[in-house]
Amino acid sequence: MSAPTRRQLAEELLDLAQARHSRYLDDLETLVSIDSGSYSPDGVNQVADWLQNRLTRLGFSVERIPFPPHDGHRSGDALVARKKGGLTEADGGRKVLLAGHMDTVFEDGTAAERPFALHGAIAVGPGVSDDKGGLLAGLTALEILDEYGADAYDELVFLATPDEEIGSPASRGVIERTARGMHYGIGLECARENGDLVIARKGVADFRLTVTGRAAHAGIEPERGANAALAAAHLIVQLQALNGHWDDVTVNVGVVRAGTRANIVCPEAELRVEVRAATSADVRRVRQAIQDAADHPVVPGTTVTVEQLDLCPPMEDTPASRRMLEAARGAAGAVGIELGAAATGGVGDANLIAGTGVPTLDGLGPIGGADHTPKEWLDVTSVPHRIAVLAALVAALGHARNSSS
Repeated sequence: MSAPTRRQLAEELLDLAQARHSRYLDDLETLVSIDSGSYSPDGVNQVADWLQNRLTRLGFSVERIPFPPHDGHRSGDALVARKKGGLTEADGGRKVLLAGHMDTVFEDGTAAERPFALHGAIAVGPGVSDDKGGLLAGLTALEILDEYGADAYDELVFLATPDEEIGSPASRGVIERTARGMHYGIGLECARENGDLVIARKGVADFRLTVTGRAAHAGIEPERGANAALAAAHLIVQLQALNGHWDDVTVNVGVVRAGTRANIVCPEAELRVEVRAATSADVRRVRQAIQDAADHPVVPGTTVTVEQLDLCPPMEDTPASRRMLEAARGAAGAVGIELGAAATGGVGDANLIAGTGVPTLDGLGPIGGADHTPKEWLDVTSVPHRIAVLAALVAALGHARNSSS
């Protein structure tokens, strides 16, 4: 029997996804009913236990990675599951990473206060879209690929993280180590409200600028002082004026601290600055512009030091990610839907995967919206088609002949 065409594969995967739709909804209710906020490690681990059980039954080897407390908080475990396919890399097999997160932004007790519910085609509940609907879509896609018997890949890796909603402080190293050596990364965040996938995410760099001046009595001998607050004010104006200099770049002075008493010439001030940019090159340009401003303070006698506190790299729109998008669009066309692609200023674990150099496409979960709010929703009618597209994309990327890698 000849191998199925991509269209035939996508159509047959859709049939399998539709057959599992009732189970998907039951599973989604189970996951949404678990309080798994970023600071609720026991709840996160309960989700991880549930995933581990399902993945083990699928033939994945599952590793659970615990973390020490960070900033006084304990995180749940990360979960990394691996399954070898029927091809080696020498045969053209490729390694495909699927990544989602188990944590939500909600406090313990929210699942009882706002339990999972279905209102026609719309499911609601804490985390129903971000990211339990997407996490479950990834698992279900792996299950229907297994049921179909598709194993033309080198390795599939399923990564579930415990702290994405707070910037992945504990799991970042695990994400980056897991991503290295992968050929493709697929983000399981849900699609945009209009159904678009996510082709790019801005990177975020956080800076602290410390302005040092000289204290003096503000009434008797102000001339002996050097006002750090005044220097900081000028810096704020300069930094905010960087907005508009580059496309897709934003600069925000979000925190200002200065002085202790009104009768003292301010000796020290601090600014916290966030930069968002679509490319690593733009992050570097803005960093240099900040340093240039800091090197030339307006107020005589003041100095400015610049520290970069953190960097979440951009998930850039690249030719390789565009090829992934075209493969997803081909599968979507086969099951009767169209896919757009959007860039967003929000960041996620897909940024960290892309930052290792792995071509990455995000938003492969079902359609949802109002994330982080009591009105968070998921369109359950989108679930079978999106799972079929996701499964077909994994199958296409798993073999060099199909993925054009």
